[in-house]
Amino acid sequence: MRVSIIGGGGLVGSSAAYALQCAGLVSEICLVDANPDAAEGHAQELTHGACLTGGMRTFVGTMQEAVASQVVVITAGLRRKPEESRLDLINRNVDLFLQILAQLRQAGLRETSYLVVVSNPVDVLTYLAVRESGLPWQRVIGLGTLLDTMRFRSLIARRIRVPADQVQALILGEHGDSMVPIWSGASVAGVPLDQWPGWDLQAQREVFEQTRQAGATLLRLKGGSGFAVGLAIREVVASLVGDRRRVLPVSTLQQGAYDVRDVCMSVPTIVGCGGVKEQVTIPLSAREVTGLRHSAQVLRDTLSQIQGRKLAAQPAPASQAVVAASGTTRDGQRSVARVVPRAAWQTPRAV
Repeated sequence: MRVSIIGGGGLVGSSAAYALQCAGLVSEICLVDANPDAAEGHAQELTHGACLTGGMRTFVGTMQEAVASQVVVITAGLRRKPEESRLDLINRNVDLFLQILAQLRQAGLRETSYLVVVSNPVDVLTYLAVRESGLPWQRVIGLGTLLDTMRFRSLIARRIRVPADQVQALILGEHGDSMVPIWSGASVAGVPLDQWPGWDLQAQREVFEQTRQAGATLLRLKGGSGFAVGLAIREVVASLVGDRRRVLPVSTLQQGAYDVRDVCMSVPTIVGCGGVKEQVTIPLSAREVTGLRHSAQVLRDTLSQIQGRKLAAQPAPASQAVVAASGTTRDGQRSVARVVPRAAWQTPRAV
């Protein structure tokens, strides 16, 4: 089974490839990137470790090889210029993303493939992927607040000094400033978090703020997030290809949960063979439901802003194409998408 990572030469894409290799989930990983040397380097290094991870084959490939995959992961994105606004960056990332989708369609993206969107703004791009990819909406999954939820659980655990896998908690809604912490369902080994000794409102406020700022903190300290987001991608891929039916807070086209429709954001979602099996409406507090509806409105407002302009949905000319970035914009990850000659990415180099 093959997974392709568009943007596989960057920090997030290569971290995802490494996480997939360590898990032994797939037999092949195809890396597609605008920086072929970086992709080649990652492919070679992953190959060096293949004897300890089941012999997985990793290679630098083309869009034609990517569409032959069971799962296509998009981590490509652009970084913000000093003088540009948040909306300007969103518009540029939308243009890049639509070009990638157009190239995937042109290469023959199969209706039975899964598309996993990691690039930011992930909820907006997931919505556009549903609209433009030609895939059933159930097969288009954005990483959403899965990474936020992982951080949330781990930071709660660190605060109260217990193993992170004993903490159950969720972040839902937008992967962004309007994300919603679900305190009403948070627990430690089955004990409601608000009953845990030493837990109080100050701890609650501090942990959530650390969660919200985690991406910016990692950007300042080391240039962006990679390892944890790679593990989050692995979790989604594992649930898809293994039909694990995991309940994950991923971004999908909403069908009425909490009275939210026609926007992509994260609610508890059962993920397995075929993609989205069910979007689960769990009991929430009135404040949390209000927060989710506000999050949906924030995303609708962003969509209305970008849909008011001409979107670059056509593939690039035959002589050149923007195919991927050397990284991703998730959490501000520094990465640059470049226009590269088609010949620079069309010839696969297996290692």
